[in-house]
Amino acid sequence: MSRRLDPAALTLHLVTDAALSAPRTVPDVVAAAVRGGATMVQVREKDAPARELVALLTAVAERVGRQVPVLVDDRADVYLAARSAGAPVAGVHVGQSDLPVVLARRICGPEAVLGLSAATAQELDDASALPAGTVDYLGVGAVRATRTKPDHPEPLGVDGFARAATRTALPCLAIGGVRVEDAAALRAAGAAGLAVVSGICAAPDPAAAAARYARAFAVEHAREVAP
Repeated sequence: MSRRLDPAALTLHLVTDAALSAPRTVPDVVAAAVRGGATMVQVREKDAPARELVALLTAVAERVGRQVPVLVDDRADVYLAARSAGAPVAGVHVGQSDLPVVLARRICGPEAVLGLSAATAQELDDASALPAGTVDYLGVGAVRATRTKPDHPEPLGVDGFARAATRTALPCLAIGGVRVEDAAALRAAGAAGLAVVSGICAAPDPAAAAARYARAFAVEHAREVAP
């Protein structure tokens, strides 16, 4: 694990969605989720103009960035802008069609947390072959079909996730339609944590929803480490 990122921060990775959060604001949903047990936040708003995304990322980071790492999806420029404004932003998550991850590392610098999406065997192998320290974790999925990312690859399922996790030494987060009841199976399959969108953002009580995910994942971890 990179010195940039405490392994515990991977346990419950909240990915934001303004539409699912409405009528509540994204910062309010994020703050509630962190109270409930979310350990990292990725601000993802694909269609937001740069100015609006900088403002949103800054607002989220000012609410929770001193408690948990706050990342932005795709946009190294937005990360740098928010950082230059003094916001406690930790890094960037990039996908396969975004800025190449080696360039993202070069642009964001050695202190930034950098995540990468991967789903296929080739993507996982390519990620594993990157220079040491390029990537801090992989988001692997979709585990299940999900409406929050309609262009996701063919769902892996829990067994497919398990096979994927064995291809790399990098920590793997399970993402894509992840349900609370999947937590134990995904932990057993090698997940370092869960990445959740609708299960928290669309929940009537995001704090309670985050607590359910965190508790379910922790219970499985407790079984693993019990003597």
